[in-house]
Amino acid sequence: QVQLVESGGGLAQAGGSLTLSCTTSARTFIHSALGWFRQRPGREREFVSAISWIPGTTLYADSVEGRFTISRDNAKNTVYLQMNSLQPEDTATYFCAMDDRGRIGRLVIEWDFWGRGIPVTVSS
Repeated sequence: QVQLVESGGGLAQAGGSLTLSCTTSARTFIHSALGWFRQRPGREREFVSAISWIPGTTLYADSVEGRFTISRDNAKNTVYLQMNSLQPEDTATYFCAMDDRGRIGRLVIEWDFWGRGIPVTVSS
């Protein structure tokens, strides 16, 4: 069974930075698409960013474009989300997702495997 484990969340001040990591032992990691979603209090889970297994193909939500950067290290089976210029509205539980067929999409239903989520709190 595929397991995704997020780390790196916590508390940050507005304008600050955090880097989230997600590691998996999945053998298909190198050919998988990886994504980040978040769920803010009282809201549905929403797309943040995704990266395909083909280097250089990335997607971002408009709300994080230019502030967040997704990357992957296939040697470490890890995907990262560098979050800069954090704002209080970025406060959410962040989830890592994986599609082992290598497809990226903005919809929750398009992703096959999920981590348990990690909280990020941005104070003003």
